[in-house]
Amino acid sequence: MSERKVLNKYYPPDFDPSKIPKLKLPKDRQYVVRLMAPFNMRCKTCGEYIYKGKKFNARKETVQNELYMGLPIFRFYIKCTRCLAEITFKTDPENTDYAMEHGATRNFQAEKLIEEEEKRITQEREEEELNNPMKVLENRTKDSKMEMEVLENLQELKELNQRQAQVDFEGMIDRYRELERQEKEREKEEDERETKEMLDRALVKRLRDSDSDSDSGSEKEEESLQPNKSSTDKPTDILTTDRSTEAQGTSSGGVKRAKVESWERSVGTLGGRGALGSLVVRKKPAATINKPSPVTTAAAAAATATSQTDPKASTAVL
Repeated sequence: MSERKVLNKYYPPDFDPSKIPKLKLPKDRQYVVRLMAPFNMRCKTCGEYIYKGKKFNARKETVQNELYMGLPIFRFYIKCTRCLAEITFKTDPENTDYAMEHGATRNFQAEKLIEEEEKRITQEREEEELNNPMKVLENRTKDSKMEMEVLENLQELKELNQRQAQVDFEGMIDRYRELERQEKEREKEEDERETKEMLDRALVKRLRDSDSDSDSGSEKEEESLQPNKSSTDKPTDILTTDRSTEAQGTSSGGVKRAKVESWERSVGTLGGRGALGSLVVRKKPAATINKPSPVTTAAAAAATATSQTDPKASTAVL
């Protein structure tokens, strides 16, 4: 299979390049090229401004019978973006620039005018020196004098700057190092002070915690020293106790007093003298009654009868 993009083509042995027909194209034919405006211009027809760098589809042709040192000169045709008037300009290889022909005017450019003026002065001087040796000597004397004046002015400016600004670079470096050292010392002192404050706060907190722990331990010891309540007491005995007993119990322990006071605030006291004392009644012990049994009754009746008949026998029975 042959290559799609062939680099080397086949030429047969009987190939004769002179037999290839040549195209007869006109010398002034035009090409369509894409270019940008080489300078700022203004259309003469409508006054539209065309700025440098604007793109156009231009027609390009070679200028006939016009060369510069063997280099051809090209002409370009563009159209105004507003009125479609034709504008032409051509290359200027002598000045490495473009020259406007017709259809627009080139805008003012100060740099170009300055360059042209310098070039004109240089050219006139060269023409004068070419035929006048005394002019050459005069120009050289003027140039040397101008150069000496420029050097003197420059030296005066340097001395003036030195008098006005006495800059000691070594002193500046030393001051900078001193300021840097002081800044480091200040930061170190601040760190130490902050660390000390944090340690002091931690110590105070630890002391407070230890004091609170000791207080709670003493309270627990006091509570443990108080007499424990008998396990035989019933939960409802607190309802039937008197105020004096409650006061005595609460004086012995803070926890019991708090319980009694909270109970009294909620429902009041339930003693014998209180408003709710009649609702609770103490259980009284029942009286024991000895009922005579039938056998004992019969024995007593027999003893009574015997005593009536024989007092001695009744005494013996008893």
